[in-house]
Amino acid sequence: MADAETARLCTQVVHTHFGPLTTNVATVLLHRGRLSFPQLLRYTRLKPRTVRAAVLVLVQHNLLWHAQTDEEGDVLEFNTTECLKRLRFGRYVWVVENMFGNVAAEIVQLVLDHGKLRPPDIISRLSIYDLKNTSMYSQTLYKLVSESYLKPSTLLSHQSPRDKRIKYEAEEKAKLTGFPTARQLREAKAAAEARLKREEEEAERVGLKPKSRDQLNHRSSKKKVAEEVVDDDVYFRVNLDKFDVHIRNKLIEKAVEERFNRYAALVMKATLMATGSKQRSLSDTRSDPCSTNAIAMHIPDDEDLSAGIASNSKRPSNAALVKEYLGLMANADNPTPAGRAASFLSHSDNKVYVEFDIIGRRLRRRVLESVTRERHGEDAVRIVRLLLDVGKMDEKQVAKVAMMANKDVRPLLSAMSSDCLISTQEIAKSADHNPTRTFYLWHIDLDRAYSTLLSSLYKTLCNISARRQAEQEEPEIKAVLAKCERTDVAQDESLLTRRERELLSEWKRRREKLGVLEMRVEEAVFILRDFAPGRNSDE
Repeated sequence: MADAETARLCTQVVHTHFGPLTTNVATVLLHRGRLSFPQLLRYTRLKPRTVRAAVLVLVQHNLLWHAQTDEEGDVLEFNTTECLKRLRFGRYVWVVENMFGNVAAEIVQLVLDHGKLRPPDIISRLSIYDLKNTSMYSQTLYKLVSESYLKPSTLLSHQSPRDKRIKYEAEEKAKLTGFPTARQLREAKAAAEARLKREEEEAERVGLKPKSRDQLNHRSSKKKVAEEVVDDDVYFRVNLDKFDVHIRNKLIEKAVEERFNRYAALVMKATLMATGSKQRSLSDTRSDPCSTNAIAMHIPDDEDLSAGIASNSKRPSNAALVKEYLGLMANADNPTPAGRAASFLSHSDNKVYVEFDIIGRRLRRRVLESVTRERHGEDAVRIVRLLLDVGKMDEKQVAKVAMMANKDVRPLLSAMSSDCLISTQEIAKSADHNPTRTFYLWHIDLDRAYSTLLSSLYKTLCNISARRQAEQEEPEIKAVLAKCERTDVAQDESLLTRRERELLSEWKRRREKLGVLEMRVEEAVFILRDFAPGRNSDE
């Protein structure tokens, strides 16, 4: 069951994409949690045929999980993560268009529109107006499947992973003898996660199959290399995690460019490209190792890396410049905990690793500081940085170390506490917990702060969507948009009056501003929720 702001945003997304009837079913599942089909009928008060059709739509678009419990039997659960990622569909299409071209973008857009499709359906729908491009669509489809941008839709992907995770953890804990320690519990949880991930990987190995003998020509039969083709009987869906990896890498490149310069960002891009084929999800704490020569091979020949760094030699080689940039981003000259926390890379045995976990922590902290600055000013940011670096402090210590007056610190602490940006820890001197005999220490609970910021960002995204919908439904705008849908007006915009053209131009300008704002907020959501998820607690 989702919280209020998440449920509100998911409801808005479902209403925009699927209409009011499907929204009714999704809203009930969001507010009441997992339900059986008879319970869903009772709470929605819709006809069984309507509810069944809405459930099929949500299942087709990967928004519903199926689970089987001993108490309630078959139940349905709403997938909030998949729903919220629908806000990035436009960006996914843009990413694949830049990498593979318009044909790949058409394929991904078609699969996103239909949830999941078989290869014959994809090719027939895209080549209906141009039969000559059938082979091109087939080749591009094979490339997307082989590089994991499209993945098979299996039975396991429609089942709730939470139930299997709980079951596997119980089985691992049952193997322990005596009273388990915290380390044993962590190991049991990690073993359950590895088992679940292994099952998912094994289930998704059905997308490609060897070519049949009649498809192999005489020349290819002499080779001992096994050729593969896309299995026509398998339904494919878009692998959103693979596209999220590209969004994460782009954020890392942007952070490097802001910290250093464009050429350092170019070296970082080459480093990420050297291990790009092995990056499948956002759960990795660091990248796979790569050598300096592999990084140098991905640097374009027309780029002059010497323009971004000072060097003692007159004509340094490209490999030497790459090493200089890597040392700069790894903070090799500052081997302290502070230097490691500010690094982007790490060196070990002539291998280079990109530290996703360290970068993610730093980006999340930057989001926290930017929100604090916007709401409470620079003095509040100073207090936040102090509490993050030092830990728990009382009000007098905060004022003394931050070099601020007590009368200025007290209202800032109260305001940030009301926004859940900082928290208090009570230490009682006596057993009765008398407030006059209690120490109150201020600190930052990162899990609570990030959760509050995420809820606020969800609320902002929902308000943006509602604002866009409200402006589109204004009587004057609605009339102009209806007129623009006419074929004669679409071919000749001079048929619109001057007032109508002004209204249309103003509406497009406001819609563009809302789109830019939505992209910025969604980027902050990505950093807080998806960038190296599940590692806020140890910060």
